[in-house]
Amino acid sequence: MPVWEERWHPLREEWVIVAAHRQDRPWIGQEVRQAAAAVPPYVADCYLCPGNGRVSGARNPSYTGVYVFDNDHPSVGPLAPRVAAPAAGIYRNRPAAGIARVVCYSPRHDLTLAELELPEVDRLLEVWQDQYRDLGERDGIDHVLVFENKGEVVGVSNPHPHCQIYATNFVFKTIETEAGAGERHLASTGHVLFQDVLAAEQADGRRIVVENDSAIAFVPYFARYAYEVFVAPKATHPSLAALAAAERRDFAAVLQEVLVRFDNLWQMPFPYVMPLHQAPTDGREYPGFHFHIEFHPPLRKPNLLKYLAGPEIGGGNFLSDTAPEEKAAELRTVPAVHYKRGR
Repeated sequence: MPVWEERWHPLREEWVIVAAHRQDRPWIGQEVRQAAAAVPPYVADCYLCPGNGRVSGARNPSYTGVYVFDNDHPSVGPLAPRVAAPAAGIYRNRPAAGIARVVCYSPRHDLTLAELELPEVDRLLEVWQDQYRDLGERDGIDHVLVFENKGEVVGVSNPHPHCQIYATNFVFKTIETEAGAGERHLASTGHVLFQDVLAAEQADGRRIVVENDSAIAFVPYFARYAYEVFVAPKATHPSLAALAAAERRDFAAVLQEVLVRFDNLWQMPFPYVMPLHQAPTDGREYPGFHFHIEFHPPLRKPNLLKYLAGPEIGGGNFLSDTAPEEKAAELRTVPAVHYKRGR
């Protein structure tokens, strides 16, 4: 019988309803149509390609590797008003201070993170380490959120391979909740919460997708999205910046293989939201925080989105239409070499 139960998400401290029998229910609603148009390596009007102008008037250098610049349309930034007009009654507000940056993975417009060579992935991780240190050490920066939105179905405005960084004067809610859950778990059990998650996943084994000496990827027991995957170092570190070079290379190898398996699943660029979960930079110690990357892919089938509807938006709890054990098995069965390399 398909999985039909509630599962506790210890990092978010909430229940997830798993109703796997719903995956193949009749569907006459909207479907996603995948574009099959070829993408050139350079696009003249792309504001992320080398040598091109941006809306701010700045011009990109003829970069050949990873390129980082301050976002021309920042959600938080140094030019935001320093003093906010007082809010009325019970309401509160404050300046939208911080720093927003864009990180281009490659000068090639036609590549994705899944198609980069392993040394290029490792180099990107090294840049992320540098950015976390640089931004996190600045006064007024309490959190450094690194994330990639990939694919039109998640609202990406430009397909050139890139991610964003929001360095903010507050801690984003998901990280705040995770840090608090980890702190309480450590105080009550003496264990790092994520280590207990890893122990449970390794003891079960069915949801592990990729593993090497110091890194692991798995579809968590409490996954909310069909192909949700966590990529983590096996040792506890508060941030990517704390990984030694050898650990970072192992992490890069597991990360790359997960991305390749995603694309190979349906032989298409696989869309997702990919946030890096790193400890806040607010000056406190976070011994119970375990750095990892999470993938939240919006598709549950090649042409069907996981829509956030009544249970998720209205009720505040996720309803998953799939069993994590089955989705991990699917990802393990596809090749670890990108399908485009066989053409």
